[in-house]
Amino acid sequence: MLTRKQMELLDFIKVRMDRDGVPPSFDEMKEALDLRSKSGIHRLITALEERGFIRRLAHRARAIEIIKLPEAMEKAGFSPKVIQGDRPVQPKGAMELSSIHALELPVMGRIAAGVPIEAISEVSHHVAVPGSMLSGRGAHYALEVKGDSMIEAGINDGDIVVIREQTTADNGDIIVALVEEQEATLKRFRRRGNMIALEAANPAYETRVYPDHLVRVQGRLVGLLRSY
Repeated sequence: MLTRKQMELLDFIKVRMDRDGVPPSFDEMKEALDLRSKSGIHRLITALEERGFIRRLAHRARAIEIIKLPEAMEKAGFSPKVIQGDRPVQPKGAMELSSIHALELPVMGRIAAGVPIEAISEVSHHVAVPGSMLSGRGAHYALEVKGDSMIEAGINDGDIVVIREQTTADNGDIIVALVEEQEATLKRFRRRGNMIALEAANPAYETRVYPDHLVRVQGRLVGLLRSY
């Protein structure tokens, strides 16, 4: 048995699927159900999934599969189908989309955007990255950001940064630096003679300066992924 709000949300998703071929956004769901925040929509979506009416599809933008409907809605006629933001069927007036080449990159754990943390060497999982984000030839990997020292560079806690493996850097590059062969950190690179400064992008953190033989460049930032 569904609550009235759960029924309303399921019906709204079905109507949008039938009309546009794509699901509504969480903001549209919130407005349609007259809720104050998207957290209420999250709870309703979770409840519908737990009761077996819908299934969320991992790694696809705004993708939901409707598994079944309450008897009253089934009598009106319904065939389960997947709705997702990147499907070929488009709303009227939408611009044609081209296919996007993507690659799976290993996520090598977490990297500190704050004080350095222990060096990272083990793969925790993989993430799909658009091919256009990968810079030039060579190996790439990804890291999950921990901390807020690079927030003014647009890098937030929990973001996934895409790194191109390289051992050199130009002044101003945001790099993965291995400090004293023990600790890894994400900072902006500056060379000052025989010294290397690792600059934060947050005034709450001070610039750290090391003799150049204590800092080893392990890669340069070439992209960023963020989940909302």
